Amino acid sequence: MKRILTCLLFILPVVCLAQTPIVESLTAEYLVNPIGMDISHPRLSWKIATGQKNTLQEAYTIVVSTDASFSSAKTVWNTGKVSSDSSVLITYNGAALKSATRYYWRVKIWDNHGHASAWSKPAYFETGFFNTTDWTASWIQPKQDSNRLQPALMLRKPFSTTKKIASARVYATSRGLYELYINSNKVGDQQLTPGWTEYKKRLQYQVYDVTAMLQPGDNVIGAMIGEGWFKGELAYKSNWGFWGKKLALLCQLQITYTDGSTAVVNSDGSWKATQNSPVTLNGIYDGEDYDARKEIPGWAAKGFNDAAWMPVDVINADKKILVGVQSVPVRRIAELKPIGIFKSPKGTQIIDFGQDMTGWVRLKVNGPAGTHIRVRHAEVLDKFGEFYTENLRSATATLNYTLKGGGTEIHEPHFTFFGFRYIAIDGFPGEIKPENFTAVVVHSDMAATGQFTCSDTMINKLQHNIQWGQKGNFVDIPTDCPQRDERLGWTGDAQVFSRTAAYNMNVAPFFAKWMKDVAADQFADGGIPFVVPDVLQTNHATSAGWGDVSVIVPWTMYQVYADKRILQTQYPSMKAYVDKMVKSAGESRIWKGGSVFGDWLFYRPGIYDFSEPNGYTNPDFIATAFYAYSAKLLSQSAAALGNTADEKKYGDIFESIKKAFIRNYITPTGRIFADSQTGYVLALKFGLMPDSLKSKAAAYLVEDVRSRNNHLSTGFLGTPYLCQVLSQNGHTKVAYDLLLQKTYPSWLYPVKMGATTIWERWDGIKTDSTFQDKSMNSFNHYSYGAVGDWMYQNVTGIQIGKPGYKQIILKPEPTAKFTFAKATLETMYGQILSAWDVKDNQMQVHVIVPVNTTAALTLPQAHTEDVKQDGKALTGSPVTDADGVTVQLGSGEYTFTYPWAAVKESVKAK
Repeated sequence: MKRILTCLLFILPVVCLAQTPIVESLTAEYLVNPIGMDISHPRLSWKIATGQKNTLQEAYTIVVSTDASFSSAKTVWNTGKVSSDSSVLITYNGAALKSATRYYWRVKIWDNHGHASAWSKPAYFETGFFNTTDWTASWIQPKQDSNRLQPALMLRKPFSTTKKIASARVYATSRGLYELYINSNKVGDQQLTPGWTEYKKRLQYQVYDVTAMLQPGDNVIGAMIGEGWFKGELAYKSNWGFWGKKLALLCQLQITYTDGSTAVVNSDGSWKATQNSPVTLNGIYDGEDYDARKEIPGWAAKGFNDAAWMPVDVINADKKILVGVQSVPVRRIAELKPIGIFKSPKGTQIIDFGQDMTGWVRLKVNGPAGTHIRVRHAEVLDKFGEFYTENLRSATATLNYTLKGGGTEIHEPHFTFFGFRYIAIDGFPGEIKPENFTAVVVHSDMAATGQFTCSDTMINKLQHNIQWGQKGNFVDIPTDCPQRDERLGWTGDAQVFSRTAAYNMNVAPFFAKWMKDVAADQFADGGIPFVVPDVLQTNHATSAGWGDVSVIVPWTMYQVYADKRILQTQYPSMKAYVDKMVKSAGESRIWKGGSVFGDWLFYRPGIYDFSEPNGYTNPDFIATAFYAYSAKLLSQSAAALGNTADEKKYGDIFESIKKAFIRNYITPTGRIFADSQTGYVLALKFGLMPDSLKSKAAAYLVEDVRSRNNHLSTGFLGTPYLCQVLSQNGHTKVAYDLLLQKTYPSWLYPVKMGATTIWERWDGIKTDSTFQDKSMNSFNHYSYGAVGDWMYQNVTGIQIGKPGYKQIILKPEPTAKFTFAKATLETMYGQILSAWDVKDNQMQVHVIVPVNTTAALTLPQAHTEDVKQDGKALTGSPVTDADGVTVQLGSGEYTFTYPWAAVKESVKAK
């Protein structure tokens, strides 16, 4: 008995500890301990961990203080105990936040089991500048020519510290791209700063903690500025200097001493600059020329003689457009080593990194001074194994490096990036070894949130390609491609991929930032440019499916993250775009001339074959369908924001468009005027088909797919919804047949041909290994990767019940063609897991539901009496219907097993 009591005394505290909730993963505006936020009411989120199932938060307390010890005298917000199950995006509502101040915060919660957590570990957020008057620095402009090509500019300013330093921050931005240095050390790990925005209306600044970089006494702050998007060539080499032809810097270093006194080092007329930079040429498209012989040792260190440097000019530039960074920065994310070093049949020295990626190479070399190395970049080799760059069009995408000699030299470019898998090297001294070249992967530093895997290796490769397509094109803005003379923020591409993007990575801050530029670039009539930032200047033209990014992306972010603020922020833009369509369509409700691009790059046998049987969809049909869809989403957005007047207004508009759509485009038998896959897909997805005809229309869609031997014929606008619509209308088997199709056109055809990202065209490389149209043939173009949405939502069944996954729908749809499928998704509440596998005619479904959420799990083709939950009979009140058995779950981990007698599906088309 004594031994039993001893064991109980040992076990009980462990059990209690497992049941006690822990508050963790604190974020402010989605970010961990951000600095430089200029948001007056930031939103705070946390996750809860506990070993006890069915746990919900019932109350919370948040304390925010300027003191890390949370003394009452420094507390600026104490919520007290708030009865609420909200743990995501809680808006700060304390005393007015001050500029350039660090605020510490912590949380404790109470759960529905009567347990209280301890205080979380403290987190913090640090504000930037709330007022233009906080900027005491001046814009400075080195003396420079207004020429197209010029070296990067170098600037410096000596200064002294007089006391012991408590903290130091640099606030900086530029016209161009900048790098900062203090005492010869680069400041921060961010790349391509200040990023790309609509520079005339919004220019980001960054904030850096440089406390540890300052020395007692004499110091130097330096900067290097390159062309970047501000001055460099953009958009098919048709322009340069779009926002300005001279580069400039704004920099403010604020020092706080331990005695409470402060000092400021501003960019002003006392700075000096030179054009004698080792970065002799630089540009986004063409790359960079670097002459190491022109390096200036110690230029950003004390003791350097800058007598030959020129004074800078102080210029009068607008500071009202400056905004703190709200998105994630661009960073070096990973490194890849060569998987092959070889010479082509014609003798070109080539290195293969095995993955089409975005970034650059780090060069390590030892050779005589004056040796010139040329590194060219390409995505693919041609059918003969030769280096292929014709699809880059006019972009030279080259790194030229000239050695200084005297030892090992290591170099990375400063103000450019490339899209590539292969590099071609000329002039390298000696034998090339794997350690001489490292590929540095660069993109916006979005947290990975989703993973999908299954028993089919080609589908896993497709998922890999989808994720790498996102990595390669989410470089501060969502670009269409990272390699040729384009790399623009095409609105249609971002719109169709946004939902898949939000499965793979946390894209909330990324899209929140870019959508503000969409609104900033919006035309006076409400139209949306083809690209944002709008460097094409296409005479205020807009196109259906592209302009709808202004409505679809904010709605998608709200659904995924329960983020009402993005709806509030973007609502005027959303409304203006729909109102533009209302005016353009007029009383007919048919938007004629509203589609410029149609169903872009839909499949057709010949490049100029636009006949309907070959996939063509009437552009006015497309425009009217998207008009209806955006009106519906705007009505739903208004409802979410409590705007009942607009909810009704735009709901009525949707209904009137639907009537006109049916009258003009749908026959009494369910046939569609645009008799194409995309036609049926848009009509069904956007709720434009009468209920009585949905099954017939879906059957016609299936008929088209089957008539093509299980091939798709959709383009950018139809493809994202194709499998979704099939599943929503009872044809998931057909969706699987499309997904698993290996011949052109299909998702797996590029995989079979060796793709490592998503291609722009279904047949970027043809079956005879020749190439599609060289003028538009990117091999890293994420749009068609939007099928990833269906893989998460239908194969493994992870769907949104209530915004932000507060309530989760788990509804997997297995196929006999897979033996297992598994997906995880890190939500704002924690990780969801949905996995199924079949073995020995037994189905096993394994799920994890995060704390503070609930889920409805449908067990496909199950019967209540056959299901075992964690080895026991089902409890609760399961519901059985045609889809299977649905059980309601609280948080926790569960395993269900039952007999599986699915009809084996034929791999071939019926």
